[in-house]
Order: sequence, then structure tokens, then C-alpha cells
Amino acid sequence: MKFKIAILGAGNVAWHLAPALENAGHEVTEVYARDIKKAQTITERLYSAEPKDNLDFSESKAEIFILAVKDSAIPDLADEVILPEGSILIHTSGTQPLDILGYSSASFTGIFYPLQSFTRERKLDFEDVPFLLESDDEETLQKLKKLAKSLSPQIYVVRSKDRKAIHVAAVFASNFSNHMIRIAEEIMRRQGVDFEMIKPLIIETISKSLQIGAKNAQTGPAIREDFETLEDHHQFLNYSEQLAEIYRLISQDIMDR
Repeated sequence: MKFKIAILGAGNVAWHLAPALENAGHEVTEVYARDIKKAQTITERLYSAEPKDNLDFSESKAEIFILAVKDSAIPDLADEVILPEGSILIHTSGTQPLDILGYSSASFTGIFYPLQSFTRERKLDFEDVPFLLESDDEETLQKLKKLAKSLSPQIYVVRSKDRKAIHVAAVFASNFSNHMIRIAEEIMRRQGVDFEMIKPLIIETISKSLQIGAKNAQTGPAIREDFETLEDHHQFLNYSEQLAEIYRLISQDIMDR
């Protein structure tokens, strides 16, 4: 089954999702952004989609309307968008509930959450992306399953409360881990040493954690309760009170667990 789809939003998710939908055989009819130039950056990569800077979709040929915007923008857009009869309105948020779409003009609502980190500069293979779906309407849910399966074999039906927990876990596993790597890079740059030498350690750590489990893969002075090294590291980080406190809190949490 192929769908006609309109996308509301022109951020990183829309940038990757729009061409992936076309490549899967669906038709992207419109891309909306308040700044039409941002919409055009995406429609220029598509076959025949039109850029829009207004929320009147009453004459749209699309059946599915995807809100691919930041979480804080979802309620206002859902309330303001004018949709044709029989339309399905879905959002791509990991944390916002289904009922946030309840006051929209859509006939049916759902969630279409791709569990992945999106960066415009990095190409993404959607076959490796899990999709978390939700809808209170069974027919809508089946359509979302068909849409998701056209992109990825990894499909999960997940209720809002569970999806929020998954999103929090994803922040720890992805966003926080990436920030730790950024801190490591800054520490080494400050010391004037080459960050390249630590990359094999990062790769091995992540690979080992996924293979044998993070609990079994944990190493370092905190798990060994090597208080002398912990104090030495803490003293080294005295140039930044914030980094020293991050180091202390994480080390303590490792020991507590």
C-alpha cells in the first residue's frame, strides 16, 4: 500500500524522512515550514512536493500528515492545521503523548516515532531504524504499520507511557554518551594531545557493552573502588568545577550500583 503524505516541519527528521518515504514508493505532496525557504530545502530533494508556509491543508490530496517538529511546537500546530476529512495526523515525538493531538481537526491520530538520532550531515539507512507506533484506532494503526514496514523491518507498537521511558533511556544511551565523548575530546585538546588515540577505546567500549551487557562491561577506577585514582582525577579536573562534579556524581553512581 502506497500513501500520499504531507510533512509539517523542515528539521533533521523531515530532511531524512521525506526522501526515504519517496524512495519507498509513497508520494510526498507538501512540506510545511513557517519559513518557506526551509520547506524548499526539502522539496528541492523530492519529486513533486510543494513547499507551504500556511497551515490550510483542506485541499491537500494527502491522507497522512506527519508532524516532524520539536516537541514544544506540536500542540499549536496540531490545533492550527486545517485538514481534509478522513485525514490521519501523526507526530514523530519520543516523549509527547497521543492525546496531545486530540483537539486537532484530524479524523484519526497516531504516533510514528523513529528511534534514532538524526543529523542532517550524516546519511541514514532507515532499515536500521526502529519505529514505535501508537493509535487508538485499529485501522489507523494498521496503516501506520504498513507505512513503517515500507521503511524498516523493526516495528513496535508502544503505548505513550512506555515510549516516554524508552525516550529517557535513549537520552542516556545516545545524547549523554555523545556528550561524554565531547568532554573527553575537550580534555585531550586542552592538554594538547591527539584525540585519535582514544577512538579505539570508545569503539571497543560500545561494542563490548552491546555484546555482553553494560553491567558486565563496566571497568574503571569507580567499579574497582580505587579511591586514590578517583581523587587524583578529581584534583586534575579542578580547573572546571562543573566537570569535577560530573566526574564525582557519575563515579559515585557506578559505585552505588
